[in-house]
Amino acid sequence: MSEVERYLQAGIRDNTRRSYRAAIEHFEVSWGGFLPATSDSIARYLAEHAGHLSLNTLRLRLAALSQWHVSQGFPDPTKAPLVRQVLKGIRSVHPAREKQAAPLQLQQLQRVSDQLEQQAQQALQVGDRKELLRARRDRALLLLGFWRGFRSDELCRLRVEHIEAVAGSGMTLYLPRSKGDRDNLGVTHRAPALRRLCPVQAYLEWIGTAGLSQGPVFRRIDRWGNLAEAGLNPNSLIQLLRRILEQAGVPADGYSSHSLRRGFATWAAASGWDMKALMEYVGWKDMKSALRYVDATASFGGLALGEQAEAVPTMPAGGQKLLR
Repeated sequence: MSEVERYLQAGIRDNTRRSYRAAIEHFEVSWGGFLPATSDSIARYLAEHAGHLSLNTLRLRLAALSQWHVSQGFPDPTKAPLVRQVLKGIRSVHPAREKQAAPLQLQQLQRVSDQLEQQAQQALQVGDRKELLRARRDRALLLLGFWRGFRSDELCRLRVEHIEAVAGSGMTLYLPRSKGDRDNLGVTHRAPALRRLCPVQAYLEWIGTAGLSQGPVFRRIDRWGNLAEAGLNPNSLIQLLRRILEQAGVPADGYSSHSLRRGFATWAAASGWDMKALMEYVGWKDMKSALRYVDATASFGGLALGEQAEAVPTMPAGGQKLLR
């Protein structure tokens, strides 16, 4: 691989690269298409899959085909008027409401957190290190994912050496790259220390129990209580979260790793956060993206975000609400 190719590869996120590779394979192998493709063949490909693939999936397939043609020096057939018109027709004939993960409500977060803490205390009493590690890890992941509104891949890329946490004060978390950081400049996030459901304390308890000083924060734990060297796979977080919920007696249907992000956004909206503060805290660049994560039953109030609460220094200006 040349230096140019290496840097081109580095400019594409791993998840995107895998998705594009699967899309190209589906077009070529599963459907029997030929590359480079014509606008007519792509239009037929879309039409034949319109009935059983979502519009978002079809758009991803188009993006992958577009990227392949551009990278190989061929004209991009996905931009042809025929392809655009077929996609518009599919949108009209097969309207579908976008499926969204259910937001995790604050009372559910409390219930699950209490259950995990109870499991940790029981494991301490009987000397069960594996269960203690699992309970501490799951609670830290749950609380940090909720209060920071992290995506699953962001949670899995967190590294101990990039985090500074002070009990009772707060924590800073540096991510060298993330979905919203298009230029890969790195982003530093802050999380508050809270009276209840504190992500800072949960994180410190987890790395203290696991003895972590560097490397991925969240890792797989095997049946013997050994920690993996690598971080968790983002695709594993859906099943992990559902297992945590079910153990606490919360029906897990409809929940995914997005439930933490949606839960925080919905809580913030219902608590009086204005849209600008929420977008700044979570990292959304446009209003449309933010509104997709807020439950329709929640509304943004006109209250200044700090009017009814004590200050938490690490929250955004005006967003300083401490759990009581």
